[in-house]
Amino acid sequence: MQAGLAAEIALTVSQADTAVAVRSGDVAVLATPRVVALCEEATVAAIAGQLPDESTSVGTRVECDHLQPSRVGERVTAHATLVDVDGGRLQFTVTVADGQGSPVAVARVWRAVVDRDRFK
Repeated sequence: MQAGLAAEIALTVSQADTAVAVRSGDVAVLATPRVVALCEEATVAAIAGQLPDESTSVGTRVECDHLQPSRVGERVTAHATLVDVDGGRLQFTVTVADGQGSPVAVARVWRAVVDRDRFK
């Protein structure tokens, strides 16, 4: 696996994605925990099909700056790029933007490649 792999994941913010729904706040806007999950989803998509069947990847660290709110009905897109491969440790940069291209969040996400059987 080499740096440069990338993927995008889009989300139309629903009530289930809000801070109220995930209990991380009391405002009906895209919750930061949901932003983090979207970032991780994009990193998984970026390496889809790149690992042998007996391997998977797990999230190990996330640094995320949630820069602006997104209201219910707004569409946001997370773009993840694999920027470093160090053995089984993968580092990604992720940007989340709204429909006008304005930044919603920026993140760095680390994943570790592990043996799938460890989780049985």
